[in-house]
Amino acid sequence: MVELAWLWLRHQPKSVLTLWFKERVARNAGRLKTPLIVALARKLRVALWKYVSSGVVIEGAIMKAA
Repeated sequence: MVELAWLWLRHQPKSVLTLWFKERVARNAGRLKTPLIVALARKLRVALWKYVSSGVVIEGAIMKAA
């Protein structure tokens, strides 16, 4: 999940989760990046579960056609 969170940051730069992560890292002057990526991974896991179970798309996520 942590690796997926890093990929999420790279490929979904305008999503709400990415903006949350960047704001928190900026507030801590770059410190605590490792605990914050774990927190992002947990938030992403919940958001992906909501998408799979009820079709709720993550705010700001860019969806591509299959």
